[in-house]
Amino acid sequence: MASPELTAMLESVADATSADKANAYNHLLEKLTTTPPVSAEQHAENLIAYIDAVLSSSLGIIVIRNILATVIKSLSSVPPEVKVKVGKHVVDALDSQLASYEEQDAAAREILAQGYEAEEDYSEAAKALQGINLDSTQRQVSDRSKVETWIRVVRYFLEDDDTVSAESALNKIKNSAAAAQEMKDAPELRILYQLSQARIQDSRRDFLNASAEYLTVSFNTMADEEDRKRALSAAIKTAILAPAGPQRSRTLANLYKDERSAETDEYGILENMFLERLLSPADVEAFASTLAPHQLALTADGSTVLSKAVIEHNLLATSRLYENITTATLAEILGLKDGKDDTAAEKAEDYAARMFEQGRLKGEIDQIAGVIVFEAVPGVELHGPTRYLRQWDHNIQGLVEDVERCAAGLSETFTELTAEQMVH
Repeated sequence: MASPELTAMLESVADATSADKANAYNHLLEKLTTTPPVSAEQHAENLIAYIDAVLSSSLGIIVIRNILATVIKSLSSVPPEVKVKVGKHVVDALDSQLASYEEQDAAAREILAQGYEAEEDYSEAAKALQGINLDSTQRQVSDRSKVETWIRVVRYFLEDDDTVSAESALNKIKNSAAAAQEMKDAPELRILYQLSQARIQDSRRDFLNASAEYLTVSFNTMADEEDRKRALSAAIKTAILAPAGPQRSRTLANLYKDERSAETDEYGILENMFLERLLSPADVEAFASTLAPHQLALTADGSTVLSKAVIEHNLLATSRLYENITTATLAEILGLKDGKDDTAAEKAEDYAARMFEQGRLKGEIDQIAGVIVFEAVPGVELHGPTRYLRQWDHNIQGLVEDVERCAAGLSETFTELTAEQMVH
């Protein structure tokens, strides 16, 4: 409820002549904004009473628009709770006569969104902006302003992990030719768009595509250096969380060869994954502590995205160490435990079968013997006529390459000895 003093002043202004009424309302507004009450709640109540009085007055629409614009502008410096309470009241009050006050409604929604953002009520902030008529014929809205508003809506929804609403808002940008041109002319908007796209893919667990988007942002020199580093770290994290297989291996290779990756906290686990080493529980636990909540969420089978990615990676790494292995031994290596419905060995078999079926790993399963046979030599069929000969050739090649690496290492370390042994 408005203060008694303000109520009396509003009644006095209402009784004034039409010629004096506009000046009286402006004078009263100046007093309200320059010497507000100590209580934020009282300040909000006073402003609401003032706005209602102006809207119900006999003033002309042009005068009312100007007064409302001044009131809304004054809200930029008030506490968040006042922005929310007064902004919401203005939006509700103008709803029935929106055609006459589109400019004021848009400004009030901007203030309302700022208030909700300060209170970390991001979904409500997004909804406030969504209510702005960006395709109005009564006021001019530039294509850039439209893109900026849509991106803000997307980012607000993402703050509350509402990826469905965020993607719906992002599609407005995707489907707009004018928006595409604006982002082409304004690289800073393009960066925000790409980051939003990456975060949506990340939240939807489309990790490989998210990694590619994050990596693109990390190369953009228009972005802040710290933002580029964070984008690179996000690219590594999402690549690690992606399902094991040839596509992820290519992504990991690109990231591992990027000289900047060595400066990130994720480099250790990236290196182990790229080199197809088995990951220890300590490595996984340390990496898990850096992940976002949605990246640690449970999947349909009760496991986390990370645990599933690690199991599949370790299965791939095991295939590089063993030509064949029992399902029980594999389960032990993968850290699987017996469940109510299936044993650890059966779980290991299921993981291998799924990866074989999806073409992410080559081999076959002997269910009767409980043995998994991996394709030891890439491109050589398990039961092909030249398998053992090709495998022998592959092993000899590997041995020769190892000897060559040893010789090169000795040459670099013992240069004088190497020089003495050289044939002149």
